Amino acid sequence: MSKLGVAAFVMAIGLALPAAAQFDGATPQNPLGAAKDLYASARYDEALSVLNGLRLGDSVDRKSVEQYRSLCLLALGRASEAETAIAAVITADPTYRPGESEASPRVRTTFTEVRRRLLPGITSARYQVAKAFYDRREWAEAEQQFRVVLSLIDDPDTGGKLTDLRVLTAGFLELSARAAAPPPPPPPSVEPKASAPAPSALPAATVAPVAAPTRPAAGKIYTAEDETVAPPIPVRQDIPNVPQFMIATARPRGLVEVVVDELGRVVSMTMRLSIHPSYDAMVLAAAKDWKYRPATLDGQPVRYRRLISLNVKR
Repeated sequence: MSKLGVAAFVMAIGLALPAAAQFDGATPQNPLGAAKDLYASARYDEALSVLNGLRLGDSVDRKSVEQYRSLCLLALGRASEAETAIAAVITADPTYRPGESEASPRVRTTFTEVRRRLLPGITSARYQVAKAFYDRREWAEAEQQFRVVLSLIDDPDTGGKLTDLRVLTAGFLELSARAAAPPPPPPPSVEPKASAPAPSALPAATVAPVAAPTRPAAGKIYTAEDETVAPPIPVRQDIPNVPQFMIATARPRGLVEVVVDELGRVVSMTMRLSIHPSYDAMVLAAAKDWKYRPATLDGQPVRYRRLISLNVKR
């Protein structure tokens, strides 16, 4: 083969090599690091090629991959594709914002605009996750998730759009935190000094103590904080629909508090978070007819304060 043919062959191989291989002269041991270096060198197309390949792998930091994919796409002016990548980033880590060392002011501005559009929906979804932990009485996880939701609600990019949800979140956060707190340690026990048995005494048979059932406290109203209490189970809990003419002025969420007595009857009801004054009255009137299997403590029925969240379907 002539020298000219060899040179052309080598050039063809070089053009056919992936961007990552051309960057270091060989396949990099750290592809994500190579993609970051390519991005820092303003070689956005090459960095995006490496990142797209990484998305197919299993053992990869997907959040970082999507972060840099979104930055590359924004730098290349591919805004619609970038929004999809940004959505993946914010869903995984709603608190993330690209720093000054990561992106230009124009790119950071675009990222913020997309984040502002997506954050209210992501925050509402995170609230549902936290509420599911609360309903399963997983107090520690519920507390952690409600704290995340509260920080997102207070984020400037949310734009004050979730004030109603903040009231709900703060209430459930307080309940979760109380229920998750460890019980106080028992007072130290003082063991009596052992006396020597009489020579003729036979050892007594060991009998395992039987725990006495917990007696309900007189007049106490139990709540979700009392882990030993089985909460009431709805038998009839018909929540009225919001009338069509109210929907335009109704808030999207509400919170009603009821006290269920030992017979499963609702003996007290309060709107903790209003939806609409007229609709609130409808809910409270309906609550008088709600019926439950009462809460129990060691099999004995007890009074229980129950919180019920309401969502308006538009």
